[in-house]
Amino acid sequence: MADDRERKHTLTDLLAVMARLRDPESGCPWDVKQNFATIAPYTIEEAYEVADAIAREDLDGLKDELGDLLLQVVYHAQMASEQSRFEFADVVDAIARKMIRRHPHVFEDPSRREEFMSADLWDRIKAEEKAERGDGATSASVLGEVPVGLPALTRAVKLQKRAAKVGFDWPSLAPVLEKAEEEIAELKAAIADKKSGGAQERIVEEFGDLLFVMANVGRHLGVDPEAALRAANAKFVRRFESIETALAAEGRRPEDATLDEMDSLWDAAKDAERKG
Repeated sequence: MADDRERKHTLTDLLAVMARLRDPESGCPWDVKQNFATIAPYTIEEAYEVADAIAREDLDGLKDELGDLLLQVVYHAQMASEQSRFEFADVVDAIARKMIRRHPHVFEDPSRREEFMSADLWDRIKAEEKAERGDGATSASVLGEVPVGLPALTRAVKLQKRAAKVGFDWPSLAPVLEKAEEEIAELKAAIADKKSGGAQERIVEEFGDLLFVMANVGRHLGVDPEAALRAANAKFVRRFESIETALAAEGRRPEDATLDEMDSLWDAAKDAERKG
């Protein structure tokens, strides 16, 4: 018999591991005291780490991060099972049925493929499901289903998409860019007003308006603002580390250099990236 350490574990094993961790008598004290609310932040964090591995094109890392995200699903399902609400198998069954139901052009009638791509078939089926469950009574707004807990930029785009579906949208990118310029002007005015005793709250409001309209610019360009900002963050880190490396070669640190020196090193790193 092969060494158990060499055997590939299965989903059944993972479910058993989680059940053992949550055992009130012999489990891990930390895991036992967790609940849905305390685990939810980890679930969000793991989803971001999956996105990060994808952005870095790190497939080995992606394998590990997907495992961490799967653990979150198993964790929530285990806690629900302990309350006799549902099992992991119910989660699997529900999503499998949903995917089959929402893809009739794949599982029922191939002739509906064009309808799926051009006529919002997914959203229509989703709306029908909502009506059958009676969810429509909870919120009359077309924006009601957009989760509040989403990252702000992502939620902004989803809110804008929902509003656009009922005709509340600019017809092209040009007026969105004009709106962005208008919001920049309003932010500048709020900053000027602050210098003469105006309220900080107005600056916060105008800055938020600018971010919201920039998310809309991204939507009209087909750009995911969250992904674009993550890429910009990574680029900043990469170029700043180049500054640190260059200064370290001279036995210095950033705090030992002038802004002009660091700007010059930044430009050098930027040129090096562009040249490949």
